[in-house]
Amino acid sequence: MKNITRLCSSKPTVTVNGRYPGPTIYAREDDTLLIKVVNHVKYNVSIHWHGVRQVRTGWADGPAYITQCPIQPGQVYTYNYTLTGQRGTLWWHAHILWLRATVYGAIVILPKRGVPYPFPKPDHEKVIVLGIVLSHV
Repeated sequence: MKNITRLCSSKPTVTVNGRYPGPTIYAREDDTLLIKVVNHVKYNVSIHWHGVRQVRTGWADGPAYITQCPIQPGQVYTYNYTLTGQRGTLWWHAHILWLRATVYGAIVILPKRGVPYPFPKPDHEKVIVLGIVLSHV
């Protein structure tokens, strides 16, 4: 929990590593990700990897009570999946209750090393994550 100020109002907010939005995850196509989630708040939580193909790893998809039990307060869960046949910028987010509004971030899947992009290389890149303003939490 951290007090976050938006539109001149501060609210206690569930964050990831003290950040709102959470950190951007960078990986490469065919990487296997091991992402350890430690729940330090009083709410159940699960993380959904939005748009990531879950090939034989449905338990790592994140919808609470559907593909996994939620991570209870004080508990730990390690997501383990491989980024198969994908590249681009997607996002991850909590998949339970109102936490979807505060627990989210980008996941950037780069091509395999030595594999070019299907377009001219840009001068630079910038990840932009759009979110919502908290009114009552």
